[in-house]
Amino acid sequence: MEVDDVKNTGIEIVNVLSKAIIGYRDELLFILTALLANGHILLEGVPGIAKTTLARGLTKLLGIKDKGEVVIDGIVYKGFSRIQFTPDLMPSDITGSLIFNPLKKTFEPRLGPIFAYIVLADEINRATPRTQSALLQAMQEREVTIGDKTYPLEIRSKKKFFFVIATQNPIEQEGTYPLPEAQLDRFLMRIIMDYPSSLEDEKNIYKLHAYRLTEPIEDLEPITEPEWIIYSQEVIAKKVFVPDEVLDYLTRLIRSTRPEIMEPIGKYFELGASPRAGISLLKAAKAYAALRGSSTVEVDDVNRVLFPVLNHRVIPNIDTVVERGGTFKARISVIREGLDFLKKNLL
Repeated sequence: MEVDDVKNTGIEIVNVLSKAIIGYRDELLFILTALLANGHILLEGVPGIAKTTLARGLTKLLGIKDKGEVVIDGIVYKGFSRIQFTPDLMPSDITGSLIFNPLKKTFEPRLGPIFAYIVLADEINRATPRTQSALLQAMQEREVTIGDKTYPLEIRSKKKFFFVIATQNPIEQEGTYPLPEAQLDRFLMRIIMDYPSSLEDEKNIYKLHAYRLTEPIEDLEPITEPEWIIYSQEVIAKKVFVPDEVLDYLTRLIRSTRPEIMEPIGKYFELGASPRAGISLLKAAKAYAALRGSSTVEVDDVNRVLFPVLNHRVIPNIDTVVERGGTFKARISVIREGLDFLKKNLL
């Protein structure tokens, strides 16, 4: 497989999914970018804008049976798994637990819904921090320990990948437990999804559903196989080149988010990005470059993925946020302006 193969199939996935989920092409491209960079993604937006539908549609196009099961080395993995997070959800409800078998008089593992190719963690901020941590630890380590045995969630030699799409609603406060910044760092990208941007897009959504009883994604047919993800990830890692000037720009960009290094950025950020954020930015830029068919990363690739990769990894200046109303939108606007300031001053 070559970079062009990654681009051709990847863009076809985005194009087909864009016909079933109208008005979110850029968001779909970023989600596929995160998957090809072997990361996880957080979708933040109001209810009713197809976040769950998007995850199920992607599953279908990748040739994964959302209700099917695959047995690898004796472990049963689902194709698609949806976990509805609630305050009473326990860590074992996600990872699994040991169940006593009275006939054999032994404890047997019962694997949780996290054993899947694609996991949708719906409204992750509704669960308690303890339960959130169980999911985030599994995302980071890509394995789960139940009793005295450890089970892998990703088996690259058997073409088994592991991808988490988490969602949360930014407007609700009661009954929610916001993810700390240190845990948000487990997500390669956070995508801010809003209502359809134009009248025409919203009208087309209604036209698409006007004469249907089922969701448009039910008509989607597979474009590729799950193996394509593993092959594409390896191609991107090994064959997409990062020139020294691009690496230099990325390094200066990450360092300049820190007020102690670049004093003017203190107007926007209280805390800058870590080296792990820089690694995430590098991986995302490589995947984005591959999706446009290039085997060389350009500065523009870094700038394109900059906001979704860093918007949850920097802490905005609280005084500036309060001046603008102290709302979620104010936080996002301060972060966006800070990153735009850096791009203009570092080029």
